Amino acid sequence: MHTSDSADRRLIARLAAHSSCAQTAVQTARTAPARAALLLRFEDQGDPNRQLVPGERRKRAENARKAYYTALALKSAQSRRRAPSTRGAVERNEVEVTGVAESGPSPHIGGMG
Repeated sequence: MHTSDSADRRLIARLAAHSSCAQTAVQTARTAPARAALLLRFEDQGDPNRQLVPGERRKRAENARKAYYTALALKSAQSRRRAPSTRGAVERNEVEVTGVAESGPSPHIGGMG
């Protein structure tokens, strides 16, 4: 995907999220169904047949949740180590663009100000 396309998609997603949140009185109620579904997923991992007492099921679900997010953190760290920093590339582009536009205000890239 082209860089400006992905930047546009991120901005459109942020716009939609902020617009939706602005129309929702209770934010926790807005996301409650998603949180409940995620908890159920982790409970299914620890006790798929619902044979454990609720306290033990909750404990296993919490461990499954921690394992899931720890695995995500590991993947993220590995990906950052493998990929060159895109932030550095954007900063280099900003410097080049700023150098060209010496007579006027420097342009902002990616909606950042």
